[in-house]
Amino acid sequence: MEPMKYLEELMERYPVLERVKPQIREAYEILAACYESGGKLLIAGNGGSCADAEHIVGELMKGFVKRRAVSADFAKRLMEADPERGKELAEKLQGGLPAIALTGHPGLSTAYLNDVDGEMIYAQQTYGYGRKGDVFLGISTSGNSKNIMYALTAAKAIGMKTIGLTGKDGGLLKRAADVAIVVPETETFKIQELHLPVYHALCLMLEERFF
Repeated sequence: MEPMKYLEELMERYPVLERVKPQIREAYEILAACYESGGKLLIAGNGGSCADAEHIVGELMKGFVKRRAVSADFAKRLMEADPERGKELAEKLQGGLPAIALTGHPGLSTAYLNDVDGEMIYAQQTYGYGRKGDVFLGISTSGNSKNIMYALTAAKAIGMKTIGLTGKDGGLLKRAADVAIVVPETETFKIQELHLPVYHALCLMLEERFF
């Protein structure tokens, strides 16, 4: 299936998202270019959006709807490294698109919260992990989460591309991100309900492109 077929299917299933179709496509193109050049995706969010960040990593770092078998060359190298374990690894490892949720590092996060400034935890991680050519995805239903905006600022300074996934009027995130997908809802839970099919479609498009 051609990657854009997933975007068309999304529009059929969720007609309300038609107004953000160009932004979803642009976000896909930014992510595809990042992965083509060997980059990675950093994702941050709070509350339900924190869970969404982890969810996205789960779809990108292993098979989503495809098995993503390792290449014959890598399977051979695994066997050379260890004939017994290599055989099993060659059968079970799956291709991944590098993605890190900045939400699951409690040792670092609590240290930075205690020693420096809790609102800049995501910015610190972005500064540490981020490289020019990587992508930062900030998820905020209001578009005004301070910790997301600090991280986005750090990402821009590094030379990363930035994507916002938000709702309502898009807030600060809409104005600052390279592309902002502002789903047409105003209540938090309804915004989150539309975020899931958007990022699922992006993950499906990327999997189709690279696997």
